Amino acid sequence: MTDLITPELARSEPGDGQPYAYRRAELVEPDWTRLPGWKDVTAEEWRSVQWQRSHCVKNVKQLRDVMGDLLEDRFYDDLTRDQAERATMSMLLPPQMLNTIVPSGAADYTEAFYADPVRRYMLPVFSDRRADWPSHPHATRDSLHEHEMWATEGLTHRYPTKVLAEILPTCPQYCGHCTRMDLVGNSTPVIDKLKFVAKPQTRLDNMLDYLRRTPGVRDVVVSGGDVANMPWPRLESFLMSLLEIENIRDIRLATKALMGMPQHWLSSDVLAGVERVASVARNRGVMIAMHTHVNAAQSVTPLVAEASKAMLEAGLRDVRNQGVLMRGVNDTIPQLLDLCFALLDGANVTPYYFYMCDMIPFSEHWRVSVREAQHLQHGILGYLPGFATPRIVCDVPYVGKRWVHQLSEYDEVRGISYWKKNYRTGIEQQDPEALNRTYEYYDPIDTLPVEGQQWWTQHAGTTLAEAEERAAASRAAAEAQKFLDLT
Repeated sequence: MTDLITPELARSEPGDGQPYAYRRAELVEPDWTRLPGWKDVTAEEWRSVQWQRSHCVKNVKQLRDVMGDLLEDRFYDDLTRDQAERATMSMLLPPQMLNTIVPSGAADYTEAFYADPVRRYMLPVFSDRRADWPSHPHATRDSLHEHEMWATEGLTHRYPTKVLAEILPTCPQYCGHCTRMDLVGNSTPVIDKLKFVAKPQTRLDNMLDYLRRTPGVRDVVVSGGDVANMPWPRLESFLMSLLEIENIRDIRLATKALMGMPQHWLSSDVLAGVERVASVARNRGVMIAMHTHVNAAQSVTPLVAEASKAMLEAGLRDVRNQGVLMRGVNDTIPQLLDLCFALLDGANVTPYYFYMCDMIPFSEHWRVSVREAQHLQHGILGYLPGFATPRIVCDVPYVGKRWVHQLSEYDEVRGISYWKKNYRTGIEQQDPEALNRTYEYYDPIDTLPVEGQQWWTQHAGTTLAEAEERAAASRAAAEAQKFLDLT
């Protein structure tokens, strides 16, 4: 167990002459025995993936068992209300992640817990959410319309040469802002989750069959959910089958668990399996990499670094980070640069993308405007190596990833940005206008000037009931599309 230290993250200091002053910070594994429920947990237990999985926090009672009297009742009450009235994801927090919240302790633990960036997206509470605009009027459950683009169940073909394989609907941890909240995880009181219909192996076989007969696809993102939740023998079999398909030249494994449960990727059987897959990929000239999801510098600990380096030593081409840009989590230039340098210097993880938070229900308190995203992109340029300078992107519905400076037009008063694209998605092959029309994305209404907020009040539903009605309509559309796909 590493001693509890509070490293100073890089900040500008008098005389530096720069808006941001780089200072390398050593990674620290917070002392989990500071938490009452884990005071007797040994280092051997902490490194055990079985122990981590069996001690995940899944409800308020289990959180109270770990935290004890460190947190006041008002926090537990706040969390309970959110789980009942707002949460689109059920609670699932591995010990590894919970341990990085308020990593050094605090005199007023409750206030520090409320303010913590990891807490803000992993354990959202009712008071976090906006009362005036809890959801944007255009928020939808499947905000990127991935289900509409399923070539087979779970296989989204949105880009010309790339597909997303959602191989399972679960993760070792559930982020409050999950873009696939319509499918991933357990249902919550406000969200009845979409369920896969086909049997797991049938679903994987159908994906492989589609890729064999679609030579225009060369790149497969293997995701879910999180691939760390698929038993390794089944995942390895799927990956080996992908490697037998001649047109597949890139494979990317999507797993937040590299950070949230690095113990999984350090397991001897998993490491041996990664080595086997990487060896076959190398012999066949296929590039295989891992994409993880880290949003705050304090999450990058020595165990995370050990797991990342183990993946590289096992033969993966690269380990990259795709974070999500969120208010109160990483929406300042120092926070983003601190995170990027912790990943790059400490864990050999390449900062790759920061996505703007998607327009799912009850996410307005997390989202930032396009203009703010542009400001942040400008602010981080010039500090990192070019290959490790992440692009901040907007995942525009029916378009896909677009760099935040790529918009065609921008009405900053009403917060509506307009975007174009240079390819057809899987559902637009016969659409002659797909490349000519513009597609809209919407800023959070509370970030707009008064004139813009008044316009939305006059032109869109603002009540919670209306927001929930829109979410229900989105759900019905997804169910109808699923039925059409299966008939």
